[in-house]
Amino acid sequence: MVEDAWKLAEALLAEPLPRRWRHSQGVAGRARSLRPILGEDARLLEAAAVLHDIGYAPRIAHTGFHPLDGGRFLRQEGVNERVVRLVANHSCALLEAEERGLREELAAEFPMEAPALTDALIYCDMTTTPDGGETSTHGRVAEIVGRYGPDTLVGRFIQRAAPEIHDAAGRVVARLRKAGVSPQPT
Repeated sequence: MVEDAWKLAEALLAEPLPRRWRHSQGVAGRARSLRPILGEDARLLEAAAVLHDIGYAPRIAHTGFHPLDGGRFLRQEGVNERVVRLVANHSCALLEAEERGLREELAAEFPMEAPALTDALIYCDMTTTPDGGETSTHGRVAEIVGRYGPDTLVGRFIQRAAPEIHDAAGRVVARLRKAGVSPQPT
């Protein structure tokens, strides 16, 4: 599953969106760092992490809302349903869907995955820079607001989502510490 996810993400992102591909690689690397707290779900998270932004790929971007486009594409491709749901709901996607008038559509098509995995994907995505490096959730939220602008749809969404992003990352950090792993500051 993980190897196929990497191949698919690379095929969709590497050439048309190299920066997005670097980000996805970084997010997947962060996912691997969570193995001590995820057990059998670690491979599932890594697959979702490397695939989380494929909805930006020109070949599959139909609605302009990448979590929904990515989830729909992966479902059509027969990818594990838990991976599909994680991709479709990654990083507080329901809040952005609400800004876009797509909340009911996203929620109906893609139920939320287990809270621990949802938190883990938020942590991985929101502690990874656009170029695949490490950052804090505060730094990542600020970067997104700076890139899109505070009054844009994405800027408004990420500011609304920030408390949940920070809380989710905090829960992951607490789990890592409890497992004796030193996490990156969030």
